[in-house]
Amino acid sequence: MHFATRAIHAAQPSDPLTGALIAPIYQTSTYEQDSPGVNLGFDYSRTNNPTRQRLEEVLAELEGVKHCAVFASGLAAEHAVLQAYLRPNDEVVVPIDVYGGTYRLLTRVFASFNLTITPVDTTNLAAVGRAVTSRTRLVWLESPTNPRLIVSDIKAIAEIAHGHGALVVVDNTFATPVYQQPFSLGADIVVHSVTKYLAGHSDLIQGAALARDAATFEPIKFLQNAIGAVPAPLDCWLTLRGIKTLELRMQRHSANAAAIAEALRAHPAVTKVYYPGFGGMVSFELAGTANDVTEFVSNRRFFALGESLGGVKSLVCHPARMTHASIPAERRAELGLPDTLIRLSPGIEHADDLIADLLEGLRTVQEKRSELTTA
Repeated sequence: MHFATRAIHAAQPSDPLTGALIAPIYQTSTYEQDSPGVNLGFDYSRTNNPTRQRLEEVLAELEGVKHCAVFASGLAAEHAVLQAYLRPNDEVVVPIDVYGGTYRLLTRVFASFNLTITPVDTTNLAAVGRAVTSRTRLVWLESPTNPRLIVSDIKAIAEIAHGHGALVVVDNTFATPVYQQPFSLGADIVVHSVTKYLAGHSDLIQGAALARDAATFEPIKFLQNAIGAVPAPLDCWLTLRGIKTLELRMQRHSANAAAIAEALRAHPAVTKVYYPGFGGMVSFELAGTANDVTEFVSNRRFFALGESLGGVKSLVCHPARMTHASIPAERRAELGLPDTLIRLSPGIEHADDLIADLLEGLRTVQEKRSELTTA
């Protein structure tokens, strides 16, 4: 079955009670029981809910496994994975430009664990081999990374990690299961910020954690219930609706991103473009100052300045002051995240309009810099 067909049909039969083509939202907190402990599989919506269960089954199907837990945010999903598997004095290997929220979890929320956090260029397999030791508990991959869109060889890294007894976690938010299937490459756990492409419409916050096998999944599922950071049924239903158009949206996102990357590469006001050749994200470095960046990102017509990504409406972000602000400035410089780096999340508008908007912003920056030079 092709992905587009699975996204609409897999784990999504018509409602067996009414025949409704689209399953209803089970907006309930609790469930009537026949007798204590005897029920129809549901007793309290923190523990389980039919709408959430359907979403978990669909996401698992799309990632090629059987085990998925959805959470109230991507970081809630990440926290559950980290809490399930990290112990004091463990080592964690991460990409050099790991997402700021993940960095904050590891360095501040888990500060009392005295973890050893090892950033590594995950494109350099020799460096990965040196970084992973017998104390390494998790190898945490983003592929592509946020915001420099670096792609890693998940299969080769998984072989290295497993050789030392470490688990491999892959954040598949940017690639989505449309473009990447981490479990087929050896990943043990996959996490998503469902908020982004999976839901796809910038109207909810949600996360997911999936596991290859029941034993790996059990502690994550336990924490989902024990901590209770679960999404509302309406949000789960909205994500189910968004997933039905996931492949179509990703095709447009990717086409727009490729066209934008090509236009930016040819522009003299751009010093570097990051685009891996697939997916909907583009980042670039502006030839200018922090003030030029502020001017550019704050005055776009079709790119709204905002956190997040992956929605149908285009977004622009300045990582240094937004998504990665939790990383100290000196640390960002070491990790290759300059203040002139701009991240774009092209939506599904027409590529010509998006490119024209960006070129207008670059022209304005050039003109203002020229005025300062000649003044």
